[in-house]
Amino acid sequence: MKDLVEVIARSLVEEPDEVVVTETEREDAIYVELQVGASDMGKVIGKQGRIAKAIRTVVKAASSKADKKVIVDILKANES
Repeated sequence: MKDLVEVIARSLVEEPDEVVVTETEREDAIYVELQVGASDMGKVIGKQGRIAKAIRTVVKAASSKADKKVIVDILKANES
């Protein structure tokens, strides 16, 4: 799931080098955290969260054969 989220996010943003995806597997679910630059947050979330919802829908469809729930969180990258 990590690779799928990364490919989608990199195609949406203007700064693909700032995209960081981490995947954590726990007993109840798989957590995928997506970090993008501050300037790209709007592109990943979309108007009224439509892009974020679409990303979650695609990941859910791709993980339908897995027994675990996949949760995608979108985080703003730390400003340095």
